[in-house]
Parts: sequence; C-alpha cells; structure tokens
Amino acid sequence: MVDAGRQQSRHHLLQHSVLGPNHRDRTRQRRAAGNENVVHLKILRGEVSQDHQAEEEATHRAEVTQVPSAPSGGSEMRVAIGSDHAGYEMKEDLIERLRQANYAVTDLGTHSTEPVDYPDFAAAVGKAVLDDRVDRGIVVCGSGAGAAIAANKLRGIRAAQAADVYTAHQAVEHDDANVMTLGARITGVELAWELVDAFLKAEFTGEERHVRRVEKISKLEG
Repeated sequence: MVDAGRQQSRHHLLQHSVLGPNHRDRTRQRRAAGNENVVHLKILRGEVSQDHQAEEEATHRAEVTQVPSAPSGGSEMRVAIGSDHAGYEMKEDLIERLRQANYAVTDLGTHSTEPVDYPDFAAAVGKAVLDDRVDRGIVVCGSGAGAAIAANKLRGIRAAQAADVYTAHQAVEHDDANVMTLGARITGVELAWELVDAFLKAEFTGEERHVRRVEKISKLEG
C-alpha cells in the first residue's frame, strides 16, 4: 500500500507539472535515454528497421526537448473503445467523458444491449492499435477478463485488466500496455473513468529493466 501510494503521488505530481525545473530537466534526460530503449524495442519487434533507428532516436530527442515532462494526452491522443452488450452503457458514458476531455475517440461498437460476442470487439480494438489508427485501446465487457484474454491473442497487443488506479497506470509505465479492459459488472462508472484517465495519461518509462521484460513478453508470442 505504501508503494502504491507513492506511485500515485508521483503520478499526480507529474500530471500537474508542480515539480521544480531541475527535476524536470533530469526527467527529460531520463526520458531521452528511455526513448532510445523504446526504439531498440521497436526494432526487435520488427516495427522499425535498423536503417530508421537514427531517425527515430533523433525524433525522440527533439520531442523530449520540446515538450514538458508531464504526459499530455487529450487532443494529442487517439483512443479506440469497444464493448459487448454487458459493457455497452459504460462504454457510452466513457465516450462522452473522453470527448469532453478532447480525446479523439473511435467507437468500435457494440451499439446496443443486444447480446454479442466480446472477442469480436476486443479484436476490433486491438487491430485498430496495431494498425496505428489509434494510440491506445479500451475494451469493456462484464468482468474485463474475457476481453483481456481475447485481446492478448493478437500479436503485439499487451492488454491489462484494471480494477484499481495503480494497475491502470503501472501497466503502461512498466509493461507498455496498449489496451486496458474494464468490467462493467464489477466497476462503477466513476471509478472506471479514473482508471481510463490514469491509463491514458501514463507513459512507458523506457527503463532498461522494463524494456528487457517487455522483450521477453514479445518472445513468448513466438
């Protein structure tokens, strides 16, 4: 609980940009190093070629010098969201909140409470992420478990089921999660929004130990 509290406090400080200028400078330097690790990870995944490594690294360094240390989000992030019938009402509520927060939202269904199969919508969201049509994905079903299992069958998707704020942002920061799943039957709408907010504002740290572990996850995909 102490570690979770510290992590949430640090996350809150980063979001509101209250850290001193010297700390922000050190953060930018760590992010620059971390972004080089991210480029290396992309090469291992086959997402970019080695010929483009220098260009990618230069781009990341430029971004670090031009943006604040706090995660941005909002209009700069594209989000796909999908659900089955059990998650339909929560999905609609989250879409409204996301748009009010200036996220670019892609609604991939379902569009009613008529019974449907959650793997179809988990796949639709996952493919949108893999095709780079969106930056992050959210899937809502009854418990969040089935959607996570289905989404994780797609090579390159790292879906995390979240029912608490720590998991929602830690899954991105340490595990480079690109999809989050929610359970509409076990999570209230206010908590669901807190989870979404934490998930979308979090950033992968790019630290060597986390890059190494995500590489091992990728190798498990065969």
